[in-house]
Amino acid sequence: MTAPSPHLPIREDWLAARVEAAIDPAFPIVDPHHHLWDRPKPRYLIDDVLADFESGHHIVASVFVECRAMYRASGDEGVRSIGETEFANGVAAMSASGAYGTTRLCDGIVGHVDLSLGDAAGQLLERHLAVSGGRLRGIRNITAWHAHPEVRTTPVPYRPDLFEDPRFHAGFRHLARLGLVFDSWQYHTQLADLARLAEGYPETRIVIGHTGGPIGVGPCAHDRRAVFLEWRQGLKALARLPNTFLKIGGLGMRVSGFDFHARELPPSSEDLAQAWRAFVEEAISIFSAGRCMFESNFPVDKGSYSYAVLWNAFKRLAANATPAEKADLFHGTAARVYGLSLP
Repeated sequence: MTAPSPHLPIREDWLAARVEAAIDPAFPIVDPHHHLWDRPKPRYLIDDVLADFESGHHIVASVFVECRAMYRASGDEGVRSIGETEFANGVAAMSASGAYGTTRLCDGIVGHVDLSLGDAAGQLLERHLAVSGGRLRGIRNITAWHAHPEVRTTPVPYRPDLFEDPRFHAGFRHLARLGLVFDSWQYHTQLADLARLAEGYPETRIVIGHTGGPIGVGPCAHDRRAVFLEWRQGLKALARLPNTFLKIGGLGMRVSGFDFHARELPPSSEDLAQAWRAFVEEAISIFSAGRCMFESNFPVDKGSYSYAVLWNAFKRLAANATPAEKADLFHGTAARVYGLSLP
């Protein structure tokens, strides 16, 4: 039995109190990290995600990332996650029909295979590829773990020692063979572990999720400077490895400690840009724009701000970047890493 969801509730009436026109609305964006699911609160399916995508910015394509949605109801645990890849590919096929607008929704898919199944994971990866319509681009195994009970971002408990498991390494080796990316979601306290993994597999592209996962709650709530320094050190170690890339976003989750959700009014894009500037500018400085991509992490982050406000904040943060750097941050890096052919 899983614990209750730690995700922030989505309050549409609260979000509606902050409306912003899109900055540079024609600029193309690939959203490389969003989810879809059919759960009572919130339900987030094709109409819901497109309502966000159509809120003013020019979203040309997106990457669906696994979230334990639409698993098969029967079969071994290792096989059930194939249902999620089938589901995401079905949504992509709906989008590709043109009946839902011009955005290529779920143009890339990051699915889930438990790599700690060892060599057996190889056959499962091949089965995911077979049902993905050629859209499977990667696999995510979540490793976000911390001993403190307040540091939690999913209702599923994850192992603290996954990267040390020989069976995980046996499964991980199949990713490069199949041309698949490894998407990682970990806290900043685990970045050194991820760096060791990336160093051991230079042929496998690794995408670091959610700005590297700086923690702002529990034991990290009262010394944000120490968190920043430890986070920066972890990112620098990873950036030395050319097979690593960084998604910038995910800072609307409760674990990040920014508490936008606790305000009487939702934050503006200026509020977000001011709060995030040190992390975002440092991350881009460490990795370069050519290895960074902005992400929404919707609907998880929707508990803290609207989609339109989020992308306005990213555009404010990238205001001083060169045109080539902006292209990388908003669509180029995502297209290269996930092998998307942009229109």
